[in-house]
Amino acid sequence: MIRRFLNKVFGPKKSRRSGKLHTLTASQHSLRPQAISPCALRVIKTLQENGFQAYVVGGAVRDLLLQHPPKDFDVATNATPEQIRRLIRRSRIIGRRFQIIHVPCHDEIVEVTTFRGHAPHDHHSQTDEHGRLTRDNVFGTLEEDAARRDFTANALFYDPVHNLLLDYFSGAEDIAARRLVMIGDPVHRFREDPVRLLRAIRFSAKLGFTLDPTLIAPLHDLGDLLAPIPESRLFDELLKLLLSGQARTCLELLRQFGLHRHILPHLDALQSNPDHARFITLALNDTDERLQAKKTVSPGFLLAALFWPSVHTLWQARQAQGEPLYPALFGAMETVLDAQRKTLPIPHRFDGTMKEIWGLQPRFEQRNGQRPFRLLETPRFRAGYDFLLLRSASGDVTPELSVWWQTFQEADPDTRTSLLVQETRKPRSRRRRSP
Repeated sequence: MIRRFLNKVFGPKKSRRSGKLHTLTASQHSLRPQAISPCALRVIKTLQENGFQAYVVGGAVRDLLLQHPPKDFDVATNATPEQIRRLIRRSRIIGRRFQIIHVPCHDEIVEVTTFRGHAPHDHHSQTDEHGRLTRDNVFGTLEEDAARRDFTANALFYDPVHNLLLDYFSGAEDIAARRLVMIGDPVHRFREDPVRLLRAIRFSAKLGFTLDPTLIAPLHDLGDLLAPIPESRLFDELLKLLLSGQARTCLELLRQFGLHRHILPHLDALQSNPDHARFITLALNDTDERLQAKKTVSPGFLLAALFWPSVHTLWQARQAQGEPLYPALFGAMETVLDAQRKTLPIPHRFDGTMKEIWGLQPRFEQRNGQRPFRLLETPRFRAGYDFLLLRSASGDVTPELSVWWQTFQEADPDTRTSLLVQETRKPRSRRRRSP
C-alpha cells in the first residue's frame, strides 16, 4: 500500500533524485503523532506556536517508517539556538563550533538543531586537500538542511502537529525498498566526510538495506581518507558498529570493502585461522543477541574478545620460549595493543578493562587452596567468568573447567571446599649427606 502511494506521489523513477519537495499527507504515510515522544512533541508545538518551523528529523523518522522503536527523537528548526533557549525552559546550549540545544525531559534528552546551510565562502576555502569539509557551520533553510544530510533515508522531516511527512530526495521510497542511497555524488560526499564510509556500512548492516550500486566503488577505493580523521571520532564510530546489533555483519562488510585495515587491521590474520574466526564469531553473535534482548553490553568485554586470539597466540609463543606464565601474558597484551595503537588506539578506559579480563584467565586454572575463593571476590570476576564461558564454547579451554566454576559459584561454603582440586606436588629429592 505504501509503495503504491509513493509511486503515485513521486512519479517516474528518473525524477526522484531532483531534490524537489514532496509532502506526504496522513493517508500517504504510516507515521502517527502518538508515536512521537511527549517531550519532542511539546518542543515542536512550542516552536510552531511561536512562528517557527519544527520537525522530527533523521533516524527517528526512518525507524518509525521501518516500525522500529527510535532510540531518541531529534528536532530540526529554523529558530536559532538563542531563540530556542528563550522559548523552552530547562534547555541549554551545547557545543562551540555549531551550537545545538539539549532539552531534558525526565529520562530523555531531545536534541534541537537549527537548519544547516551551505557555507557562503569559496568552496576550496572550506575543504582540505582531500576534499574534507573543515568549515561548514552556518545556518540555512529546510531544503539546504535536507541536502546536507548523507543518505536519503536520513533526510526526512515529520511534522507531528499537522501529520505531514516532508521528503526532498525520495527517502520514503528508499526506506520502503530497503535501499541505502547517498544524496548527491557519493565520491564527493565521502570526501566531504570520510566517516560516512563507516556510516554506510553500519546503516546497511543494522537496517538490512542493500547498498546502492553507486556506493560500491567508492567504498572499495576511498578507505585511505579515514587516515586523517581524529582518533576519538573513528573510535566512536567503531563502537557504533560493534554495538549496532549487527556487529558480525558490520565486520564482514568492513572486510569485504577493505575498510577494516584502517581501524582493526589484525582481523586479516585472525580470519585465516578457523579457531580464531570461530571465537570472534561467537563473541559477536553473543553481543548481537544480548542487544536484541535489551540486555547490557560491555564495550570493553567485546574489545577483549576481538583481540584475545592475538594475545593468546603470542602468550603461548612467549611461554614456549621460556618466559614465565604471567610475564608472558602481560608482554603479549602490550605487544598486541601497541600494534593496534599504530592504527587506532584503544582509549584507556577500555584497554584497562580488557587487560583485567585477560589477566584473570590463568587464575581460572588454579582450583586449589584459597585461590578460587579469592578469585570469586575479584570485582571483575563476572566479566572474567563470562569470558571463560566464551573460550569454552569455542574450544579454547575444556568445557570441564567452565562447568567446575559454575558449580563452585552456586555451591554452599562446605560444598565449595569439597570441590577444590588437590594440588599434587612432586616429592622433594633428598640430598645425601657426605660422610
